[in-house]
Amino acid sequence: MSSEYLVEVQDLKQYFPVKTGFMKSTYLKAVDGVSFAIRPGETLGLVGESGCGKTTVGRTLLRLYEPTGGKVLFNGEEVTNKNITALRKEMQMVFQDPYSSLDPRMTVEDIIGEPLDVHKLYTSKAERRDKILHLMELVGLNAEHATRYAHEFSGGQRQRIGIARALAVDPKFIVCDEPVSALDVSIQAQVVNMFEDLQEKLGVAYLFIAHDLLIVRHISNRIAVMYLGKIVEIADADELNEHPQHPYTVSLLSAVPIPDPNITRQRKRIILEGDVPSPMHMPTGCAFRSRCRYATEKCAKECPKLEDRGNGHFVACWNK
Repeated sequence: MSSEYLVEVQDLKQYFPVKTGFMKSTYLKAVDGVSFAIRPGETLGLVGESGCGKTTVGRTLLRLYEPTGGKVLFNGEEVTNKNITALRKEMQMVFQDPYSSLDPRMTVEDIIGEPLDVHKLYTSKAERRDKILHLMELVGLNAEHATRYAHEFSGGQRQRIGIARALAVDPKFIVCDEPVSALDVSIQAQVVNMFEDLQEKLGVAYLFIAHDLLIVRHISNRIAVMYLGKIVEIADADELNEHPQHPYTVSLLSAVPIPDPNITRQRKRIILEGDVPSPMHMPTGCAFRSRCRYATEKCAKECPKLEDRGNGHFVACWNK
């Protein structure tokens, strides 16, 4: 990989020890060898069902969790415990739940101003207030909201406060961890459009984590599909939606509603058989084989690696 990338993730692993009995523990493999890269100003969508490790990828990438293995490079520099404090200005996160990610005892002004305080990004109280009001305006909040508390706002407004807080240090990269899943559908569109407007104005890059494929396709340049701690397919957003190759991606896309009754009648919904295996007791070989109709003996023996099938379309499957 060349330095054209802003963020490079190489073979990232995140294992959590889980007690299984007296003096016994085993590892839950939440993220198991994930690699991808994001260019400046680009949005990479990360999708997959609940529990596949999407959020853990985002948090480990920003070192909110200490990674078990692998490397994260930012602007060609490896992210470590020694330089993470300095890099916090460049990399920020918008959390999934706008209700629990904001301190109920702080006013909006203090919530948005906290990153400015931590990184000492102002020389006077007046400059601090100007910056906060500018950030509020940027995300569509009024100046009179500054003295209110988080509980006085709707979910959409709270998420805007969280976004303003992330933007306070003028980052180049933001991990958006399911930022619209807790919001009403009408508000979701507003927040997604706001993310796009901010990207145009500020040139910020996103890792956009979600399970709604329609939203991800709308906002992303490229999409990575995750299953049980591994990435099984990466491609450009339109390419992935029109020519999915991994059986798991095909089944995910078959569940996406299309507002055209004629197309809907002709489509076949692919319902996956069986249950998702436990990340504590992973099957040998390909993790998806227990639910895959194309599975062969080779799938049980060996785990497929991501391979380029042309035009930057990477797939990890032996049979597709």
